[in-house]
Amino acid sequence: MSCGNRAGRLPTWEEYPVHPHSDVISAPSVPRARGGLTDHDVYLFREGSHTRLYEKLGCHFAEPGRDGAHFSVWAPNARAVSVVGDFNGWDAGALALEPRPDSSGIWQGYSPAVRQGDTYKFLVTGPDGRGTYKGDPFAFSWETPPRTASRAWRLDYTWNDANWMRDRRRHMALDAPFSIYEVHLGSWRRGAHGEWLDYREIGKQLADHARRMGYTHVEILPVTEHPFYGSWGYQTTGYFAPTSRYGTPQDFMALVDILHQNGIGVILDWVPSHFPNDEHGLYRFDGTHLFEHANPQQGFHPEWKSHIFNYGRHEVRAFLLSSALFWLERYHIDGLRVDAVASMLYLDYGRKHGEWVPNAHGGKENLDAIQFLHALNEAAYRDHPDVQVIAEESTAWPMVSRPTYVGGLGFGMKWNLGWMHDTLRYFSQDPVHRRFHMGQITFSIWYAFTENFTLPLSHDEVVHGKGSLIGRMPGDTWQQFANLRLLYGYMWVHPGKKLLFMGGEFGQRREWQHEQSLEWHVLQYPEHAGVMQWVADLNRLYVAEPALHQTDFEPAGFEWIDCSDTQASVMSFLRRSRDGSRNVIIVCNFTPVPRENYTVGVPRAGFWAEALNSDATCYGGSGMGNFGGITTRPVPAHGREQSITLTLPPLAALVLRHEG
Repeated sequence: MSCGNRAGRLPTWEEYPVHPHSDVISAPSVPRARGGLTDHDVYLFREGSHTRLYEKLGCHFAEPGRDGAHFSVWAPNARAVSVVGDFNGWDAGALALEPRPDSSGIWQGYSPAVRQGDTYKFLVTGPDGRGTYKGDPFAFSWETPPRTASRAWRLDYTWNDANWMRDRRRHMALDAPFSIYEVHLGSWRRGAHGEWLDYREIGKQLADHARRMGYTHVEILPVTEHPFYGSWGYQTTGYFAPTSRYGTPQDFMALVDILHQNGIGVILDWVPSHFPNDEHGLYRFDGTHLFEHANPQQGFHPEWKSHIFNYGRHEVRAFLLSSALFWLERYHIDGLRVDAVASMLYLDYGRKHGEWVPNAHGGKENLDAIQFLHALNEAAYRDHPDVQVIAEESTAWPMVSRPTYVGGLGFGMKWNLGWMHDTLRYFSQDPVHRRFHMGQITFSIWYAFTENFTLPLSHDEVVHGKGSLIGRMPGDTWQQFANLRLLYGYMWVHPGKKLLFMGGEFGQRREWQHEQSLEWHVLQYPEHAGVMQWVADLNRLYVAEPALHQTDFEPAGFEWIDCSDTQASVMSFLRRSRDGSRNVIIVCNFTPVPRENYTVGVPRAGFWAEALNSDATCYGGSGMGNFGGITTRPVPAHGREQSITLTLPPLAALVLRHEG
């Protein structure tokens, strides 16, 4: 049996800190000069193709290092707009903006008194004469909630991640290893008194943990500014600002920078599907339904009580495109995970019969949203061909991760939520009944290569009363931990990229609470430390072994050995590298009954090393195994001329690698 590369061991609990494709349709280039709006900017804005509005709209300092800033805001139906803030004593009449003479609906003005960090709002007088104080939709920084003002801010920062950015294409390629650690920054780890850590503190500790664990990427739940902390960032008001709860924009840049310096990619959750109705936000921005549909059957989300963007309005598309490109450009983000894509694609999402408006052809597809998603992915891969855009899409919509020029939506990858639901349903079964449900664990292979899938065990699976992953495993304590290790072993060798939410790597028992730190203290217990060592060793093997990541999206990289042994609840399959030179076999015993002398047909004669065994004692297992590996015999099995005879430990995954 093996516990992986012990030279790269994880620290003990005492050593841990206590505190805590790119073939896309081209689009018009946009002038890169920062400053005032040009006629060309306005043309592209009204066309819906401008992707760098953050350089033009909002608050921009006139000269580097000096006071004084230009303001511009889109409010086409407003009677009047003024800027009030620290620099003018919040006097409603001190800085009245003037509308541009081109009917663009953009208001502009300048104040020589604006300084770095000044707070401000737009006082927007709507068609009905009512004035509303609005935050800047393009603000780079906001006050810390519950305060709601925007802040004038420069985004100057000296990056130190040139090596990563030069090699990023290799790390983000579809045949690269993706082991993604999903993190909510405010509850990953907190200070000694329960206080939030700042971005820089989190960055150092997160980079250290992710590197020790062997993760290749970190995915961060939305950091875009949001008024309600309990939304976890999914109710966004500031689409161009990291939340100030954990520091300044430069502090967040430093977090990304240090992760890059440690060889870890950064994926950001991004939410273009809906926004909240807070008065200072986008809702009825100029006194009318500007960013959202006026008809609540199109513009109001009944489940989330939030508002849906009007993707048919060109200026709204340009706003969202600019937000996406902003994070890739100014914050060196390596990938965007687009939230709730299904809610964007379907007009009847979350609605009953008669509560939605069909499209022009009488169907339920949101044609405007589809057009927007095409534009999003084309722009992202055009300007940054070394990133990935990932869809959280929960339906059977075809070709989500196929290029737009062949009729796809254009994403690079898609979350495989079908795999997640079937797998967790199977593992929740008492092992005595699993022989009747093997189809749940094998069905995913039937469609595994129809999309570029990521296998997610995300935050959604450990909230809202679902409990923790370890809590959903059946049996006594030993069996629960054995089942969890088996789940991870099966997941890491199954075709598809991997994503695991924080806390899952050490089997946290408590359901995730966004107001509390993870239960790091449980690492003092061997069973929790064993799970974490298991995940780390899985990551190391996954990265080192081309057969486990190179052909995630290619049918030739997978082959069943036996998926029909339902009586024993044993499953075995083969993964191979693209050139066929590397072969890895996984054998899973989904029952607590050890299987002696279990024969498995193999494709090659020679020695098959036991690369990993989830039942090894260092992971908290019973120590059953095959003494490091086994040599083949010329005994036919499973349609192959050579076979090996194994000892299958209880509730365990064996990973065997051909070594000649």
